[in-house]
Amino acid sequence: MTEVPSRGFPETEFEARTHRAQFRMAAAAIDGILFTSEPEIRYFSGFQTLFWQSPTRPWFLYLPSTGKPIAIIPEIGAQLMHSTWLDDIRTWSAPCPEDDGVSLLTELLTPLARERKTLGVMKGHETGLRMPLGDYERLLQGLPNLSIADATGLVRSLRMIKSEREIEKLAHICAIGSRTFAKIPELAHEGQPFEDLFRAFRREGLAQGADDVPYLVGGADQGGYHDVISPPSRRPLARGDVLMLDTGAVWDGYYCDFDRNFAVGTADEATQRAYDVLWRATEAGINAARAGVTCHQLYQVMRGVIAELDDRGGDVGRLGHGLGMQLTEWPSHAPFDHTPIAENMVLTLEPSLSYGDARIMVHEENIVIREDGAQLLSERASRDLPVI
Repeated sequence: MTEVPSRGFPETEFEARTHRAQFRMAAAAIDGILFTSEPEIRYFSGFQTLFWQSPTRPWFLYLPSTGKPIAIIPEIGAQLMHSTWLDDIRTWSAPCPEDDGVSLLTELLTPLARERKTLGVMKGHETGLRMPLGDYERLLQGLPNLSIADATGLVRSLRMIKSEREIEKLAHICAIGSRTFAKIPELAHEGQPFEDLFRAFRREGLAQGADDVPYLVGGADQGGYHDVISPPSRRPLARGDVLMLDTGAVWDGYYCDFDRNFAVGTADEATQRAYDVLWRATEAGINAARAGVTCHQLYQVMRGVIAELDDRGGDVGRLGHGLGMQLTEWPSHAPFDHTPIAENMVLTLEPSLSYGDARIMVHEENIVIREDGAQLLSERASRDLPVI
């Protein structure tokens, strides 16, 4: 077992993130950015809690053009936020539907509005406003001279490139996921209800060192599965089934995201062919993934192999994505995404295809981009379809 990385980050990590953001803000003529969602607030502050699962309270972080971010949060989070590198932490007693932080935000942003400055907010794809829309509208009504700009691209450009400390955490959770998958031949057996295998996999992931296994999906059916996002059923695994599990385990706030396929007892020729095509499509993606290649080009490389068997590629829209503090992050390996791949990006390669009687198969690995190309973070799947 590899050495466990240190939890959290030193203050210098957050200082570097903040300075890089402020440099980009100056270039974009953005005078401050308001964050309302968990990943961005955690990225700039280090504030990590499961309390985000409750929708009752909004949380805010303001990134000024100079200096440290400012937290505007419910009082219940004050002690934890004080353990981060932040100094300016403003709180209110929440929940308070009549004024859930709006007055504090208005007070903070009034100087910007008075000077007709520009506030950045996250508006783009894969973002969301985690505060009541009515509160957001009231906030802007109270700041009539404030200009609003989209800060999505700016923040994406920061988060896509991982620091070495982030990569260390991602490598660690990918190793945990790989060790967990290696136990499948011991965990799975003919006659076992599929949902029992899910429970066993989660227990094994925790035993291997994951903090949690919040994402686990898959499929199992005769000759191949037809769906990869449904909850598991009580249906027992049977000889001739093709089984797939796809997990997003987490350690210290960072995710792995990859899957593995297995045959129960035996595999037919069509299934073995599908597995072979996907394994080679993934291999082509690993070899092609290097700095300067676009996500669109990487998609085309994998699609070229998939087309040997399926000219639609499983019709899932993309063949992989970014990975980090969230299970899926920007960018996407898809026809629409021309993002250039850069060193220290952490990505998934996730080719898929359809075959036979509406059966599908998905294969996924996790990689980090280095100077000389892709480095695997997940342990590479076996060359031939494993039979259990």
